Amino acid sequence: MANIASARKRARQAEKRRQHDASMRSELRTAVKNVRKAIEAGDKKAAMGVFQRSVGVIDTIADKNIIHKNTAARHKSRLSALIKAMP
Repeated sequence: MANIASARKRARQAEKRRQHDASMRSELRTAVKNVRKAIEAGDKKAAMGVFQRSVGVIDTIADKNIIHKNTAARHKSRLSALIKAMP
């Protein structure tokens, strides 16, 4: 543990930020998982609705630099392609 007050404060801030980022990453994974479940269920209209909500979550997380913008684009692209491939 740090000995200097400013270093102790920095450690507290880093831990708080780490927990927040982990929570946001978890939210991202849940959003992607929900879209995949909707796709597996076979209802294209429902899958599109879930996808639209997930895109907002993905974009928000990318805007906050928790994931890279290209990673967000890749997630959205792959999910969109899966939905388009549905019968």
